[in-house]
Amino acid sequence: MLSHDWNLKMLVFKVRTIIRNSFKEALDKNDILISPAAPSVAYKIGEKKNDPLAMYAGDIMTVNVNLAGLPALVLPCGVVEGGSTGMPVGLQMIGAAFDEEKLLRIGHIFEQTLQGCSFVPTLVADEWVY
Repeated sequence: MLSHDWNLKMLVFKVRTIIRNSFKEALDKNDILISPAAPSVAYKIGEKKNDPLAMYAGDIMTVNVNLAGLPALVLPCGVVEGGSTGMPVGLQMIGAAFDEEKLLRIGHIFEQTLQGCSFVPTLVADEWVY
């Protein structure tokens, strides 16, 4: 049993190293990486509570960044129209290890560039008092 546990642990370390090296190679050529924050638009509150596999799948775009130990930001970047209200879409910015300052600076520039754009779905915005 101990040998099996050790072999599994070594496999996990190898996979994590492959993920880290892939990100390092990409970040050596770019200041940051940009990806969707999730494979789909946000779902309504409670919509997936009885489907843990769907909820786990919603994190698939961020898990690899955590495994690599890299800093990342998720920012709202738009709304997909449909149904009674549009649902928000998130943009993930991934930075190099220990380069949080650059990542935060770029994230701030992104937010300032989109200042005045509203990414809050109307259903939620109607319930909030500003």
